[in-house]
Amino acid sequence: QFFEQFSQTRTISNGKRRRRATCLSQSEVMTILVLYHLSGYKNLKAFYLQEILRHHSSDFPRLCSYQRFVQLQSRCVMPLFFYLLTKLGSCTGISFIDATPLKVCHNLRIPSHRVFRGSAERDKSSTGWYYGFKLHLAINEKGEILGFYLTSANVDERETVDWITQDLWGKLIGDKGYISKSLFEKLMQRGLKLITKLRKNMKNRFVEMEDKLLLRKRAIIETVNDQLKNISNIEHSRHRSLWNFLGNLASGLIAYCWKEKKPSLNLNFKDLISFVA
Repeated sequence: QFFEQFSQTRTISNGKRRRRATCLSQSEVMTILVLYHLSGYKNLKAFYLQEILRHHSSDFPRLCSYQRFVQLQSRCVMPLFFYLLTKLGSCTGISFIDATPLKVCHNLRIPSHRVFRGSAERDKSSTGWYYGFKLHLAINEKGEILGFYLTSANVDERETVDWITQDLWGKLIGDKGYISKSLFEKLMQRGLKLITKLRKNMKNRFVEMEDKLLLRKRAIIETVNDQLKNISNIEHSRHRSLWNFLGNLASGLIAYCWKEKKPSLNLNFKDLISFVA
């Protein structure tokens, strides 16, 4: 509500379109969107009609039709992302980074797809070619999101590392896609050590036992990506506008941040090293 009042005094008007008061406030629309990603529903329309209209009419006394609700989503994109920034976790010295594809349509419908034309691109992941975007994510060992970045699918993962890790320190664990000598030196200068596995054509090098154990635990970020897609439902092919896609992504990330139980690691290096030895 504070953000809504602040934005009304700072937003530049084009002098043509009136911005009338809506039946649902921005905070109410944001709350419904986040509740949808926490509910387990895979369809927003079914959730709105079966849950909100039937069982939560007292919580939202001025509910509108579903068509009007979809129109109001685009107004909440900016406050959703601002709220998401307040729910990010804090760096503990051990961070994991990865990029996951976000498909927006089936490959057979790429030539006729118009919603994301000019913004989405094609790329090849470990499961094959796809059309859409790429979500770059950094988390700590507690499963808390530390930073995120959204790009088109054909952007190299290494291009976003410097921006995502501005406030990180300690050790950063990634896959082979982040191998770069210049990136390693750049991060090392500000106290962040990039740890990755070696490619087959690379010379062998000495790796500390603690770093080897952290590389074995890198699958935690894969678990987080899986929960974001299958539980928080940040990926589907029913988007009809870019703004609603961004709102869906932000509310899905917020829903994950709200979860009390997240994928986490109980790191006790002394016990692990003695077990391996």
